Amino acid sequence: MADQFIEVDKLRDTLRESLGKDDKRQEDISRPDVLTRIESVIQTIVISVSEGEAPVLRVMNRSSWDNVRFHESVGLVQKTDVPVRTLRCDCPSSATRFALTLKLLSVIYKLVQSDSYATKRDIYYNDPQLFGSQTTLDSILDDISCMLKVPRRSLHVCATSKGFISGDLCYLEEDGTKVDCSSSSTAVPVSSNVNGIRNIVSSAKFILIVEKDATFQRLLDDAFCTRLSPCIIITGKGVPDVNSRLMVRKLWDTLNIPVFALVDADPYGIEIMCIYKYGSRSLAFEAHSLTVPSVLWLGLLPSDIQRYRVPEETLIPFSQADESKINSLRTRDYISCQPAWEREIETMQRLKQKAEIQCLASIAPHFLTRVYLPNKLRYGGWI
Repeated sequence: MADQFIEVDKLRDTLRESLGKDDKRQEDISRPDVLTRIESVIQTIVISVSEGEAPVLRVMNRSSWDNVRFHESVGLVQKTDVPVRTLRCDCPSSATRFALTLKLLSVIYKLVQSDSYATKRDIYYNDPQLFGSQTTLDSILDDISCMLKVPRRSLHVCATSKGFISGDLCYLEEDGTKVDCSSSSTAVPVSSNVNGIRNIVSSAKFILIVEKDATFQRLLDDAFCTRLSPCIIITGKGVPDVNSRLMVRKLWDTLNIPVFALVDADPYGIEIMCIYKYGSRSLAFEAHSLTVPSVLWLGLLPSDIQRYRVPEETLIPFSQADESKINSLRTRDYISCQPAWEREIETMQRLKQKAEIQCLASIAPHFLTRVYLPNKLRYGGWI
């Protein structure tokens, strides 16, 4: 088993040598500071009202690629001169958003003041008719976090996790609960308060991010973590939630071991991997706490389709949406700075075919866990 990780160990040593360079992780903001920032916003509104003016709120535009820049050691970060959107209480198109933002600021203020926590779902279901949808509340919460320049975890509003984790890992939750992720047959939900996790203990050689829950379950069923122990596997079940991303970052900060991604060989799999690695446009203001730029693409590589002679009938032709997505990816700075990734994307676009990880089962039932992944790790088959 020792020679199984020679290349992984070399990679780990290289990564550790580069630690500390440009690492400016966003620090938690103290409770008094959060309260002061909210009070400052409210004070501005009160002054406007006292002067007979219609109060406004100014929030960052988080939806445009023009408002983010690529920093190779951090990922997608928000520019300093981002245009703002003005929410006016006297404008029909923004009055509702203005009122909901004030309502949520009030809820956050009470939570921080009392040092208590609530989930986004708790807040929504306290008055679902008011917010209209969970998506609306989530978006307003992100606007507030960006407006106050406060990481979401410091607002005392938690998100319900959708991700799962398994492998050689134990830790304590903030309330002292011990969590053991080492069961070979079941997974542990990712914590809803990743920031509160402490006493992380692991002898894992690497972390494997798995795009889909179905693939993650397949690894569990085939006792992957036992066969290739010690390691940690985690899935965000597709596009990752914030807690899954925070967990990967927390483990990287603590363990300093290689992080690999196993995603479908399609444009959306690549984009999901890039979210873990470089972050997302809408949460670029929290990039320092959410991204792991050292993530490496382990598979499924488009070149693997030919290399392993994946049966033609298991491949899926490109759709128009796939074509649009891959063209979008090729324009992004974080792709153009990775020549090996560019070559793989060019291969995919040339073939005009995509492949799901499950297609490897057409070669042999246990090909993924007993041949493909072990060989990739043993011979350094990542990019």
